[in-house]
Amino acid sequence: MKNILVTGGAGYIGSHTCLSLLNKNYKVFVIDSFINSSQKSMERILEINKNSAINHNKNLSVFEGDITDMKFLKKVFLELENQQIKIDGVIHFAGLKAVSESVYNPLIYWNTNLIGTLNLLEIVKKINCKTFVFSSSATIYADAKDNSRLTESSKINPVNPYGNTKASIERLLRDVSQSSKEKWKFASLRYFNPIGAHPSGLIGENPIGIPNNLFPLIINTAYGIQKELKIFGNNYPTKDGTAVRDFIHVMDLADIHVKVLEFMINSSPINLNLNIGTGLGTSVLDLVKTFERVNNIKVPFSFTDRRIGDNGYVVADNSLCKSKLKIKSFRSIEDMCRDGWKWRKLNPNGYLE
Repeated sequence: MKNILVTGGAGYIGSHTCLSLLNKNYKVFVIDSFINSSQKSMERILEINKNSAINHNKNLSVFEGDITDMKFLKKVFLELENQQIKIDGVIHFAGLKAVSESVYNPLIYWNTNLIGTLNLLEIVKKINCKTFVFSSSATIYADAKDNSRLTESSKINPVNPYGNTKASIERLLRDVSQSSKEKWKFASLRYFNPIGAHPSGLIGENPIGIPNNLFPLIINTAYGIQKELKIFGNNYPTKDGTAVRDFIHVMDLADIHVKVLEFMINSSPINLNLNIGTGLGTSVLDLVKTFERVNNIKVPFSFTDRRIGDNGYVVADNSLCKSKLKIKSFRSIEDMCRDGWKWRKLNPNGYLE
């Protein structure tokens, strides 16, 4: 049984990935500060697996702390060393991710995202763990002016501090990979738009405060927390004038992390960049209408001005991901809408009682 360290493992994507890892019989060690997440997500993972033949309670360990705190990291790894536990791979989610917040607080974003990653790399180098999966983002790309799908070689030009931190960490990994004599295996996964939840409705997206992303805002409107959804822009050069995005089910994204990890464990040294999306574009208006149809509920909306920095068309060319990982299909937009709404109905206050 291999041991995998997951930073930010209690967050939205992290918790679903921990579930996928446990289901593939990995032993999972989570580091999370719980600033933007909840310990209850860890409890829910065990609840989902309570009828499993494998005792997942023994396969999931959680350490509370911040990866910007090097003393904390050293303490965690000393504890693992004392238990003679060798970490075979790292999946690094921990970091801040709100685009608008990064514009107002760039110092916090640079400190948390970059310094945290530097600390983590220093530690895992000392324990000779060289398999490292990084949670990157499609926000690192420049705008696709001609509504073409983005490839891994598309121009990198982030328009906000959050995207700048992700692009800088990718460059850091590239530099380490190229300059070091050690045999690192890096993968940077450039997510497009993960939405939805686990089909059980036990774990899902739990934004703290007012959400910034489209799908939680659709759900809040359907639930009556806000009167209507504001759709930013209806004059893009798209079929209905609204922005087009590549939405991927969070469980597909979680399963892909496990596939990437397994690919890297069995590969020679590599620095791999992968677009993680379905390759299918869905307009904002189409997403709203699909949500209404599959859940039989209305989502009142109105149009407003475009947001500064928003691109009209952001869709992945995912051919490299599909070929490397032998992926043949993805869950549908209908699945994403149905599972995301089920999570909210069962958990109206998220992980709060």
